[in-house]
Amino acid sequence: MRYALKVQYIGKNYLGSQIQFESNSEIEPTIQGELEKALSTLINSIRSNAKPELQAQKGESGAPNNRRFKTVFSGRTDKGVNSLGQVVHFDTDKDIVASKFVYQLNEILPDDISVSDLKIVDDNFHAQKSAKRRHYRFEFINRRYKNAFDGDLMRVKFEVNTDRMQKALNYLLGEHDFSSFKSSGTLNPSTVCFIEKAQVERQGDKVIINIVGNRFLYNMVRTIVGTLLEIEGHNLEPEHMLKVLEAKDRRKAGQTVSPYGLTLMKVEY
Repeated sequence: MRYALKVQYIGKNYLGSQIQFESNSEIEPTIQGELEKALSTLINSIRSNAKPELQAQKGESGAPNNRRFKTVFSGRTDKGVNSLGQVVHFDTDKDIVASKFVYQLNEILPDDISVSDLKIVDDNFHAQKSAKRRHYRFEFINRRYKNAFDGDLMRVKFEVNTDRMQKALNYLLGEHDFSSFKSSGTLNPSTVCFIEKAQVERQGDKVIINIVGNRFLYNMVRTIVGTLLEIEGHNLEPEHMLKVLEAKDRRKAGQTVSPYGLTLMKVEY
């Protein structure tokens, strides 16, 4: 049977969402690594009728009938990026009672990772390939002076004009080649994405940018935000965004901004 989880996490303590095989997972843990470890602990404890907390103390090697359960994420998020709606699927032949399973899984997971939902899905469901749209949100502080409660959010000291930013974002709507906004780490050679929504709003000192699209390139949202800030910081015309888009050249876009403040809000199927 195939199950889908909705996973929430704070990303600053992890290398990213997905296991990086070239890294030392003990030094640089990932969301996927922690989730698979917790899933394996819980499901193997159900199989052996052992308490999950005792299973966790034994570790994988000490667990009878041990099996490592693999997960598939809807997409990769970088170190520092948060999630409210990451979707993950996994397979098991064990019948699962959702409410009990979610509670027990959350008791095993680290405090900065949690599961908010679990449901059975069709065997053809694929967390990544079946996704129709993804919603990302980027937040930053627009204030000259820092505040102790700003947390990890990036602070932009010069005043930004959200009306101008919205005009710039409007050029990104629809289907385009987003080569100018992809970092070199992009594994998928396809650079065409469809952006359904791109909106900016101000709430006090906080500026919030929501972008919804069918797919996103590596660091795409953070580079779009960096280009918006370059336009504002240098008082360029909003049409500069269109010039960057049409150039299909990463050197024409702004910097890739800090991952802190970026959250994967929702994945739709």
